[in-house]
Amino acid sequence: MTDQLLRLYQAEWCPYSRLVRQRLTELGVPFIALQVEAEPEQRAEMREATGTDTIPVAVLPDGTVLTGEAEEIVRALDLRFDEGPEAERHREKARSHS
Repeated sequence: MTDQLLRLYQAEWCPYSRLVRQRLTELGVPFIALQVEAEPEQRAEMREATGTDTIPVAVLPDGTVLTGEAEEIVRALDLRFDEGPEAERHREKARSHS
């Protein structure tokens, strides 16, 4: 089952990771959040799996790796997935907790 889920290499403290997590939630895409080491030079496993040590990185179930700025990852996700029925409610909740 986990092989069928999007994998998101990320850190809770990273605002760019948060942006991608929020969009995945709005899109209704189930994902696994993979925590990474705090320092990029310590992310050898992630680098081997994705080709980069910069977060966030999304790996789609088909193996496609989405890297770059968070906004680029969000745009790529938007091209592949439609928003879920709860998208607006999730945005409202996010705004109310900012």
